[in-house]
Amino acid sequence: MRYLLILMLALLPMLAGAVDFDETTRSLALGRTMQVYEDVSGQATIEQITTELAPAFHQHHDEVLNAGYSKSVFWLRIDLRYVPRTDRARHSWLLELAYPPMDHLELYLADAAGQYRLAQRTGDALPYASRQIKQNNYLFDIPFQPDEAKTVYLRLHSQGSVQAPVSLWSANAYLEAQPSRLYVLGLIYGVLLGMLVYNLFIFLSVRDRSYLYYIFYIASFGLYQVSVNGAGVEYFWPDNPWWANAATPFFIGAAGFFGCQFSRSFLQTASHSRWMDRLLIGLMAYGGVVMVLSLSTSYALALRLATLLALCFTVVIFTAGILAWWRGMRLARYFIIAWTAFLLGGIVNTLMVLGHLPNVFITMYASQLGSALEVGLLSLALADRINVLRDKQAQTLKQAGLKLEQANLELAASNRLKDEFLATVTHELRTPMNGVIGSLELMQTVPMGLELTQYQHTAAGSARNMMRMVDDILILTELQAGRLYPRNEPFSLQALLDSLQMQLSGQAHDKGLAFAVERAAGLPDRLQGDSKKLALCLGCLIDNGIKFTREGSVKVRVSGGESVDGRLQITFKVSDSGIGFSHRDEETLYQRFYQLDGSITREYGGLGIGLAICRQLAELVGGQLHHQSEPGRGSCFELSVRLGVVEAHPGQASSTRVGTFGTQRGAHECTLLLVDDNSVDQLLIRGMLLKLGYRVRTAEDGPGALALLARERFDAVLMECSLPTQSALHTTGLLRSLPGCEGLPVLAITDLGQPGVRERCLAAGVSVCLARPVRFEELQAVLHGCILAQPRHLSAAVAHATSGAAPA
Repeated sequence: MRYLLILMLALLPMLAGAVDFDETTRSLALGRTMQVYEDVSGQATIEQITTELAPAFHQHHDEVLNAGYSKSVFWLRIDLRYVPRTDRARHSWLLELAYPPMDHLELYLADAAGQYRLAQRTGDALPYASRQIKQNNYLFDIPFQPDEAKTVYLRLHSQGSVQAPVSLWSANAYLEAQPSRLYVLGLIYGVLLGMLVYNLFIFLSVRDRSYLYYIFYIASFGLYQVSVNGAGVEYFWPDNPWWANAATPFFIGAAGFFGCQFSRSFLQTASHSRWMDRLLIGLMAYGGVVMVLSLSTSYALALRLATLLALCFTVVIFTAGILAWWRGMRLARYFIIAWTAFLLGGIVNTLMVLGHLPNVFITMYASQLGSALEVGLLSLALADRINVLRDKQAQTLKQAGLKLEQANLELAASNRLKDEFLATVTHELRTPMNGVIGSLELMQTVPMGLELTQYQHTAAGSARNMMRMVDDILILTELQAGRLYPRNEPFSLQALLDSLQMQLSGQAHDKGLAFAVERAAGLPDRLQGDSKKLALCLGCLIDNGIKFTREGSVKVRVSGGESVDGRLQITFKVSDSGIGFSHRDEETLYQRFYQLDGSITREYGGLGIGLAICRQLAELVGGQLHHQSEPGRGSCFELSVRLGVVEAHPGQASSTRVGTFGTQRGAHECTLLLVDDNSVDQLLIRGMLLKLGYRVRTAEDGPGALALLARERFDAVLMECSLPTQSALHTTGLLRSLPGCEGLPVLAITDLGQPGVRERCLAAGVSVCLARPVRFEELQAVLHGCILAQPRHLSAAVAHATSGAAPA
């Protein structure tokens, strides 16, 4: 009879506290419905819990069990009953305990005989693989039959704070609820990472140690957030439970250490308050002790010391800011506002950990939210610090003329370094991208399936788009720096138009657009001016027309005007049937980084610098750029420029117009000699030539090339000037002295961005200069003009005649 009474007393709370739910239930907070038993000794077994200790459970009346720092073991008993309305199928539900720092967590369920057995053991002190469902929070899959009642026991134990926000979720509801939590964490981590990178760049620029200390502080605090939110054990150290526990107090100590050092440097406490400076040094020492203890002693002791450090740290730092502000330090106002946000968040989170505040979303993430605000505001404080230093520097420069002169000299040296750096960046950006584009294009020569062909086509297009953006940025930078200057050289108008058509027709055809280039009758072919910059300007205009045209056509028409003092007015009209735009004043339309509106930016992409480049290039060559447009009807851009007319020598007029003869011979009939000591460049250029159908022989240096030329006959030579420049030019001179090579086309691949390079190459006997890195379409166009479009006996003459139209 006595045992029956004990059993009834044990079952009574279970029957009274059962939670009913059905198939429409999305989530249930179980804090107020569960029953709790505190096992002070920690020795109770599941058999004792379900029998003799069952009456010791008491109803929990808060949303979350928050026991603070406690050495006791806590048992939770949750009575659940699935009462579906219509759906009689078996369903699984997710039981969640949303507190990642919990050390030990055990789930007990009844078996078929009604005996409670351990179903799952996990926790922060165990490897991440021990979790039934791989999430930063703890999730357990509990199946229910219709009208089935279950009693679930959870055993909790932790050396840190004991928090138990327990909820029951349907699988779909849990998945739908994750984005909001992930967005908050992503925002927090994004702000921390963004501020870290931002201040790192500033530190690298100004070399101010305050930024370095702040970077270490952000990194330490960010890693603390990663540790306490469970992201660390999920992504970074899943198989290291010891470090999963030690990381939290360690990074708190590191954040306190570097935060104090940053405050000392930023507020200059050593100069205005020695006692505060000593107090901050003491806190730094305390932070160092916490870091050492977290690695050498128990997690419980280190975590309690770290919590005390966090409280002292926030109060002392806030006091230091107030003291600096009271003593007239302008920067302290941002500092105080920033640390106020951090102080409030830290206090709320600490009170929640100690059990004085409920564990809800705002208290759980109060410290993270406060730290994100604090990091952003402190970055403003650092920015304001730069302004203060700039004002002081300006005052100093006004007072001392000699210092001003010295500063100007240093600025000039800095500009020279910047120009050198820009030249290096130009090469470093273009060369690898050319390798990528060349390799992707060469893949087309290899048999591929339909799927790989589609991937290759997508990758090649993306790489070319990126290369165009890189080129646009570099061209704009050079224009702003005044490094580009107009050239006045003879070139072939038809060769220029053919090159543009060859480079851009494929892009238009891929979009299903008609692309036509029309040249008015009677226009002279041989003109004098800057063909390279004209090609860049027209290329930008045509590219814009193709980009903003969904259907229809893009047309280029070239016409002539009156001639004044031997200079002919040439007008290039680029028209399209695209989306058009409403009237904009020219200053707005042609400014850098300007987009017509946000939707166009999202739909069509781009950097917004194409028209700015076109306007500046047009002005550089002495031309004018105008536009007409109507929404939905398309746009028309008109480039007008005066160019000199070159009188054709006998027999030259026909030979210089590339494409006049069409294709006079096939690429397979021509043998080219490629001279290049770089294996990667040689592989890519040789692959391009083979893809175009040419026969190719290679040499790695000048003597090897001369030996081949003495034994064999070639139709052209490609000289890669990554060879020592003087050696390459000397080889070209020796080449011209060989029998039969006097008029052999020699194409030099060199860096045309350096002043005087092109002139030295042409003077040494080079026929055509190609800019490094070599573009496939450009190489195809030049070879077509120099070799394929000419009869064999005229190719040498054409090579010299078209050298003026080569890229500059």
